[in-house]
Amino acid sequence: MLTEADIIKLLFGFKLKYLRQNKGLSLEELATQSGLSKSYIHDLEKGKKYPKVAKISTLANALEVEYDYLVSRRASKRMQPVVDLLTSDLLKEFPLGEFGVSTDKLVELLANTPEKVNAFIETIMNITRHYQLDREHLYFTALRSYQNLHDNYFPELEEAASTCCKALNIPSGQRLSLHILEDLLKKVYAISIDREQLSQQLDSENCRSYYAANKKVIFLRKGLSTAQERFILCRELGFQYLGLNPRPYETRILEVADFETLLNNFRASYFASALVMNEEEMIRDIEIWSNENIWNPNALSAILNKYEATPEMLLQRLTNLLPHHFGLSDLFFIRLQAPENLNHYRMTKELHLSRLHSPYANALNEHYCRRWVSVNIIKQARHTKQKDILIQAQVSQYPDIASPHYGRRSEASYLCLSMARTQANSEGAYSSVTLGLQVNEPLRARFRFLSDPNLATRVVNTTCERCSISDCEARVCPASALEEKTSSQKTLELLRMLDY
Repeated sequence: MLTEADIIKLLFGFKLKYLRQNKGLSLEELATQSGLSKSYIHDLEKGKKYPKVAKISTLANALEVEYDYLVSRRASKRMQPVVDLLTSDLLKEFPLGEFGVSTDKLVELLANTPEKVNAFIETIMNITRHYQLDREHLYFTALRSYQNLHDNYFPELEEAASTCCKALNIPSGQRLSLHILEDLLKKVYAISIDREQLSQQLDSENCRSYYAANKKVIFLRKGLSTAQERFILCRELGFQYLGLNPRPYETRILEVADFETLLNNFRASYFASALVMNEEEMIRDIEIWSNENIWNPNALSAILNKYEATPEMLLQRLTNLLPHHFGLSDLFFIRLQAPENLNHYRMTKELHLSRLHSPYANALNEHYCRRWVSVNIIKQARHTKQKDILIQAQVSQYPDIASPHYGRRSEASYLCLSMARTQANSEGAYSSVTLGLQVNEPLRARFRFLSDPNLATRVVNTTCERCSISDCEARVCPASALEEKTSSQKTLELLRMLDY
């Protein structure tokens, strides 16, 4: 993260370079006029140094600007958007290095083409305001981009999980039971577990656990499954073993203070999944499962039970291993949630690797396609009396559609694996998690059960508002967005006929 001192140096460097270039001066010419060395001015413009008062006065005189203007946050209309960006909290908190962006290159880009960059910055700011996006939205979007940048596979965290087992004398292949985890946390980090007080304090599933750092106590909400408790304890082990800080203390982050906190939460969660589902063992299980000739939900259920993982943990773990070890990087993961009456579905988590796939979240309050397996499995979960986790698969075929993000998109198909619990949470909401793998030659070669004629196949779309399927039995509202676009196209065609 950038400190306040870093920001001050970057801002001064940007102004200095912009003003120098605006006057048509080279580094040598400004050095001659100011009596300062060329290398020193170069370091100033890169944001590596900050001059003393006398040298600032010398530079201000050479550039024919006031001293206060050079050191303040005031700027011309053309410079102001860049100044606002450089002094924003977002830039202070965003770890540019994680994305391979150096601060001096950023300043160079901003100073060299300020007019074009300003237009881009203002566009982003206007979009952010229009859709009421706050810092948390930007941080979560940045995290998904970070995962995509690395194909959601992080060898250093895989190695850390393996090293942790050796350091803590956990035998290879041994299941980390709650007893073992509680014992490790107590003996190694003096952390104890409390399963009573949190439920007495809060009546909400929004907070499954809380780590009180001063007391060194993990407070767990009552009613959690063994798999959920294992993940929470493994995640805490990750925070402690990796020494991650800053960090959240509640299970689901209620307030994202900065990007680094969100990133460290992801690292601890990844570490926890790698502890529960050993990389080498999972690879062998995936190979056996994918070589089956028929789609058998019990095979996936067996993997889930073997590792005593939650459905979300298992499908998220597949997003780590399938791209790196099996070459299947065209995939998405989504989590849908709906109230007890199922009148509205929300996408509460999503991840896309390689590119933006369908389905994807939208902020337009549109109705997600009811033909998705992730929707239908929630409906089934609500009506079933069984207590087992439901598992379904569907090949979702998207017709040639227009995407609001990328314009025209060609037809695509996805193998969608979806899981849902048959019981609602304490607030009466149901949810499902879905892994979608684009159907292509690598997938056909790897997953043999794709040829199973009994595997369900269905034509789907993104939202009802954008769907062209006229006789859809699952439609819940008219295709208003599509109709509006069709009407505009017809108007254009009629206008063009005036030229003939």
